[in-house]
Amino acid sequence: MIITNNKEIRAVYTDETIRVYQAYNKTIAEEAVKNGTFGAHFSMTRMTWIKPSFLWMMYRCGWAQKENQEHVLAIDIKRTGFDKAVNSAVISTFSDDLGITKEEWQKQVKKSDVRVQWDPEKDIDGNNLPYRSLQLGLRGNAVNEYVHDWIVKVTDITDYVNELNVLRNNNVDITDRLPKETVYIINR
Repeated sequence: MIITNNKEIRAVYTDETIRVYQAYNKTIAEEAVKNGTFGAHFSMTRMTWIKPSFLWMMYRCGWAQKENQEHVLAIDIKRTGFDKAVNSAVISTFSDDLGITKEEWQKQVKKSDVRVQWDPEKDIDGNNLPYRSLQLGLRGNAVNEYVHDWIVKVTDITDYVNELNVLRNNNVDITDRLPKETVYIINR
């Protein structure tokens, strides 16, 4: 997969892990925190989307206000797993500039357990920024590896998200309170 100037992965990461975000209902979130990974209420058969961008996750879950997305999880996963997923991902939407036919792309989509979507990054108020942020969709073997091998730590950050949202809605600048995300380079 090619990452161009207007496509960046920005994340909180260490030498070993990268943080991604997901939002779920209380049952799934509490189970994941308790088990250190997803449990019986998490669907292993559906595609699950992970997002390294905190503000994109806030846009997606409405700052933990959307139904069934009231609990935001910060999930630290192995960089080796994340990099493997990115390197094997197929773009989720066909376009002529992919350099392959639609039929070839459709074959790749059927064979791949990982999708990539590049969506406009968001600011604190949900407005588009001039670069795109990565989302990874995992299914099949990829979601199995994610749940059973890649996850290092699951943290429910809902209280933090709710606190930031209250401040944001009261026109307080929360920029310095956001996670410190920097550009992430994939190991190939």
